[in-house]
Amino acid sequence: MDNNYAGGAALGIISLIYVAIILLMVISFWKIFTKAGKPGWASIIPIYNIIVMLEIVKRPIWWLVLMLIPIVNFVVAIIIWVDLIKAFGKPGWHVILAIFFGFIYFPYLAFSDASYTG
Repeated sequence: MDNNYAGGAALGIISLIYVAIILLMVISFWKIFTKAGKPGWASIIPIYNIIVMLEIVKRPIWWLVLMLIPIVNFVVAIIIWVDLIKAFGKPGWHVILAIFFGFIYFPYLAFSDASYTG
C-alpha cells in the first residue's frame, strides 16, 4: 500500500517539474519573440508561432509546409534554430546546445543581453 503512495508522489513531482519546464520555455520564447520585435503572445499560438519564427529568421513562409512533413521538420527546425541563434549574434555551433539542452539554452538566449540583429 505504501508503494502506491510513493509512486503517486513521484509522479506528482515529475509532473510538477514537467510543467515548470514547459512554463519556462513558454516564457523564454515569449521573451525571444519580444526581443525580435514581434508580439510575445505569438509564441503560444500553434502554427502562427512558426510563421512568426520564419519572419524572425527571414525564411520564406512556404517553409511552414516543410514543418508539417515528418522527418523533414527536424532538419528544417535545426536550420531555423541556426538562423535564430545567428540572428541574436551567437555563433552557429550554439545550435548543438539548443538541440541537446534546449530547456537551458533558450532561457539563456531569452534572458541574456543578446540583442536581435536580424
